[in-house]
Amino acid sequence: MTLLNDIVSADGRKGGSGETLAIRGGRPLRGRVEVKGAKNLVTKAMVAALLGESPSVLRDVPDISDVAVVRSLLEVHGVHVTAGDEPGSFVLDPADVESAHFEEIDAHAGASRIPILFCGPLLHRLGQAFIPDLGGCRIGDRPIDFHLDALRKFGAVVEKLPSGIRLSAPNGLHGANIHLPYPSVGATEQVLLTAVRAAGVTELRNAAIEPEIMDLIAVLQKMGAIISYEPNRVILIEGVEQLRGYDHRAIFDRNEAASWACAALATDGEIFVGGAKQQEMLTFLNVVRKVGGDFDIHEDGILFRRGGELKPVVVETDVHPGFMTDWQQPLIVALTQATGESIVHETVYENRFGFTQALVQMGADIVVHPHGLQEGPRRVPRRNLEQAAVINGPTPLHGADITVPDLRGGYSHVIAALTATGESVVRNVGIISRGYEKLFDKLAALGADFDVLG
Repeated sequence: MTLLNDIVSADGRKGGSGETLAIRGGRPLRGRVEVKGAKNLVTKAMVAALLGESPSVLRDVPDISDVAVVRSLLEVHGVHVTAGDEPGSFVLDPADVESAHFEEIDAHAGASRIPILFCGPLLHRLGQAFIPDLGGCRIGDRPIDFHLDALRKFGAVVEKLPSGIRLSAPNGLHGANIHLPYPSVGATEQVLLTAVRAAGVTELRNAAIEPEIMDLIAVLQKMGAIISYEPNRVILIEGVEQLRGYDHRAIFDRNEAASWACAALATDGEIFVGGAKQQEMLTFLNVVRKVGGDFDIHEDGILFRRGGELKPVVVETDVHPGFMTDWQQPLIVALTQATGESIVHETVYENRFGFTQALVQMGADIVVHPHGLQEGPRRVPRRNLEQAAVINGPTPLHGADITVPDLRGGYSHVIAALTATGESVVRNVGIISRGYEKLFDKLAALGADFDVLG
């Protein structure tokens, strides 16, 4: 590997943009990588610190751009964020929380959708909140209606403005009965962060129950919240008047762990993912085994490799405990090397197969059905928005000039380039730094051959 420019976006170095890679593929990835705290927990736990009356300590925080965005947003609102007593830890002190202007929030939020989760905590602390237009990966319609409807039930007044949304709570927030039409992770987080200090009891039905949600509940319980998980996706929250700070080590990032596992399968390599744990990845591990992969569970991580010829599978994405939508994109790269026809049904987002166009350009045989496939047995109920991808393999991949569309699709493009013969130029890779810490350093440690072009 030759670093032509030092970069910030994907490996933490200064200078240059790190937006384009020249990748020479065709060699197996071998070695060890470490995964830290889950992006989908860490960023929410940082927001939860707003609710405390004393400082919080968060550990195993990954050095990724989404964390930097949330830190900036907290600091805009007066939270003091400093380094903790060990590498990768933050101390978050909310003693001086104050209002922030639209312009400041918008400037620091960038493409992140995190600001919507500030609403409940800020309404409790300040009686008002301002939310700019929200961004995020372009993987489908991710409406905030679930969030706003829930906040209204808590007693918030929502005013939509040309520049964003203004919320107020002139009479404070109270408990509510909320039934989500879909077990949305973001909406569940919104209810939890709002209900813990709302007067009375909140009953949330059809809640998301992802491991990151359960870890957020653990964070809130450490702060003094009273939360119980009932059967059939029901969560009960008894509001309390005050919460204190927490000291918490974040759950590992199972999305990143699965991504490296798929890289091992696709490149016929062997990757030990330090920090990965079996229990939170049971569904993924079953698919790895079905597709012909192999893994060894260790106390400090999981070793992934091929177990022989890769075999076709049928996968349906779903909310936890189903197969995560974030897992299907890197898996599809591996499925291009499987013998036979694989089918991936995407039931969570309606626009998450756009990344396959680049794989087809590289030689993959993938056909996307924009309205899904009606025939065949299904475990996950069909949704109107779903799509399906049919992958026929194995197909040798060759180098190409491609542009990263989003976080998981971008990582998948990098792995496809490493699987392909010849050289690929992968552009806009900076977006991958939203969820993958020190990506370039990890790729180099696994033996990848690439240059950073700036």
